[in-house]
Amino acid sequence: MTHSLPSLFISHGSPTLGQDDAPVRDFLRHLGQALPRPKAILVISAHFNAPIPVLTGALHPETIHDFQGFPEELYTQQYPSAGSPALAETMRQSLVRSGFEARLHPTRGLDHGAWVPLQLIYPAAEFPIVQLSISMNQTPEWHYRLGKALASYRDEGVLIIGSGALTHNLRALFTARLELHSDTPEWVNTFADWVDDKTLASDDMAVLNALETGPHGLTNHPTPDHILPLFAALGAGSDGPRQLLHKSSTYGILRMDAFAFGAHVQAV
Repeated sequence: MTHSLPSLFISHGSPTLGQDDAPVRDFLRHLGQALPRPKAILVISAHFNAPIPVLTGALHPETIHDFQGFPEELYTQQYPSAGSPALAETMRQSLVRSGFEARLHPTRGLDHGAWVPLQLIYPAAEFPIVQLSISMNQTPEWHYRLGKALASYRDEGVLIIGSGALTHNLRALFTARLELHSDTPEWVNTFADWVDDKTLASDDMAVLNALETGPHGLTNHPTPDHILPLFAALGAGSDGPRQLLHKSSTYGILRMDAFAFGAHVQAV
């Protein structure tokens, strides 16, 4: 019997993730070994926003350095994975059948929400990658349905990854001039722990309403971009078990928690 791959949510943090001496870096370095070997990867990244669902259709996606003010060596890093225009088109058709207006982007590459964590998870870049946009003008429920529309691809060997952050108030981070190992404020931990608990309890409605009804929801996410991939990943794996794979913080403000949905992952 073929077992589905899980759908994952990971927190990708800073573009310096691969250089930061933090627990999440070590977790991601071991994550790929704990997963069944995929045939391809779909990444739903907080850094790819479009009004409608857009899938990347480049055969050789470029590595996009979509950040400023970081060490020079980051701008020379490459993640030379292949793309999969055929998979992207098949997924586009699946989204259309599910009622979404979806299109392909023939040239867009991989933003740092994709390649920065994937450098740690799969450093050999051996699997073809497709990215799918979030839509900040759409609701959490819309993103949940977006993930659900693509859930069947897990049975075809596609690893679905939502890449964002469980908490993401960069203004608070920069205002307080926090460093990598700064203490995490109570308002960050209270929200993140609440989301963890509701997720593991399969209270999907609470998770989808986290920004409005969770403690300090809008304080932790002044904009929704970094939590929307969680909703899509949850939808893609809503048919099975949930696991909290990792829990830690970086730069005080960023909770770096990671989940698996829909299929069990061995201990990382």
